[in-house]
Amino acid sequence: MIKRGWVYIMTNKRGGVLYIGVTADLPARIYQHKTGQGSAFCRKYGLTILVLVEEFPTITEAIAREKAMKAWKRQWKIELIEASNPDWADYSDRLV
Repeated sequence: MIKRGWVYIMTNKRGGVLYIGVTADLPARIYQHKTGQGSAFCRKYGLTILVLVEEFPTITEAIAREKAMKAWKRQWKIELIEASNPDWADYSDRLV
């Protein structure tokens, strides 16, 4: 069975530090970030707000998108977030 994949962006506040991640199990991964068990980078900067999620048919496609987005300029990332989430709302509530 082919696993779906998700690319996501975490932050600490509107216009704050951004973290781009990829996972095959979005609810579990966001739970890890919110409870301090995720990446050391997210722990260091208190990144607990999920502001962007993109779903892909395969984890391979999600990984390719994550790599591309990490190479983007910061402003492009902000514009992507604000196009779908202008208030920088925390989407993690929608995962439960």
